Amino acid sequence: MSEHAERTGSRYYDELVEEVRRHGEERLGLMTSWAWYDDPRRLAFTLSRYKFVAKMIEGVDRALEVGCGDGFGSRVVAQAVNNLTAIDFDEDFIASARATASDRHSVTFHVHDILRQPVEGRFDAVYSMDVLEHIPVSKEDQFVTNAIAPLHAQGICIIGTPSLESQAYASKYSKLGHVNCKAQPVLKALLARYFHNVFAFSMNDEVVHTGFSHMSHYNLVLACGKKTG
Repeated sequence: MSEHAERTGSRYYDELVEEVRRHGEERLGLMTSWAWYDDPRRLAFTLSRYKFVAKMIEGVDRALEVGCGDGFGSRVVAQAVNNLTAIDFDEDFIASARATASDRHSVTFHVHDILRQPVEGRFDAVYSMDVLEHIPVSKEDQFVTNAIAPLHAQGICIIGTPSLESQAYASKYSKLGHVNCKAQPVLKALLARYFHNVFAFSMNDEVVHTGFSHMSHYNLVLACGKKTG
């Protein structure tokens, strides 16, 4: 490297460092802090799921995230859409999301129980990552109905959830809350009750693919063309 290039690179690095010092070092939210402490690789998988969502709905005007947790992945989607609203029923999670939010990638966080009622307004895309598995089967239709109620007729819905097959390898903490994991065909059938077009994807670690669903650790289903009546 030439002396000029080295000096230029050094100045650029110094500018980045100064910007971080002015802004402050980033903080992780409640559950993300636990993941970073317990199993750092999990963050790579989480970010990959949100990147998939971001690419699928890139360019939409208004998007809604149902069950955002501490908002760690929301920022990835916020980069790709004009406006992102993220909700969770847990007040501690929303407080954490607001405390660690970015002024550069804006997200509007609200406390809201989707099982009680839909979110007000209209949205071009609705997505929910790692939530359905926590919803009892008896309430899953209520969950989906309320989640997609504000979705435009031609809007996009994406749901991601651990596969039924993955539960043989789940941690004890995961198993405590996972009451509704599904095989991919069953998850696809659930969304087909509400949408004309449903597309299923498999995920192993951070890789999204269309391989044999029974070997999928995580399932992502994209649906569009909302049914009416």
